[in-house]
Amino acid sequence: MELEKVTKADRRRYDDACGAALGMEYVGERWALLLMRELLLGPRRFGELRSGLPGISANVLTQRLGGLEAAGIVHRHRLPPPANVQVYELTPWGYESEPVVLALAKWALRSPTHDPTLPFSTVSLMLSLKMLLVAERAGDWQARVGFRFGEERYVATLAGRALHIRRGAGPVEATLSGTPNAFLPVVYGGLPLAMAGAITVEGNRAIAERFTTLFRLPPKVE
Repeated sequence: MELEKVTKADRRRYDDACGAALGMEYVGERWALLLMRELLLGPRRFGELRSGLPGISANVLTQRLGGLEAAGIVHRHRLPPPANVQVYELTPWGYESEPVVLALAKWALRSPTHDPTLPFSTVSLMLSLKMLLVAERAGDWQARVGFRFGEERYVATLAGRALHIRRGAGPVEATLSGTPNAFLPVVYGGLPLAMAGAITVEGNRAIAERFTTLFRLPPKVE
């Protein structure tokens, strides 16, 4: 049995000194990189990770988290009272993967095979806003917009032609609520917010409407 374990582990190694090869040894297992994506906006409980990745089983999730922990990419800890629950969080080195994850996603979105009707997690939507903001459209405009997905909340702060997103509630000028997939036709398909019946707006509607026009998908490859 021990020999079998070693053999399987060896098969996952590339025996290649390139950093890309080593990176694939860390995150090349199915679901590993998507787990890192789900943790880029802060710690999450086991059940929250499963909700963000509905296709993963509890057994595989446990295995992948264990592998990422062993690699020093993820660590477990318990939140202080009153939460007092165990969560998984990226290590400081793990958080450094954000530009890699976003660059890979932006590159892949150029494929004509991309299917926007597939399930889309809340973290995916919020990270896509960071990734696909058009700085020229934003200009020097500043805004703070909230997003609500059931009990889950985010605050997106636009300043200096960059977007900062954090999980949680806070003072905002407008709040948009709906499912992640409901936002795609508005943010990336050019559908006016006023025509998006599946999205509700609280607060300053003009700010919400302008905010949703600041993003653009990359062009498809020919």
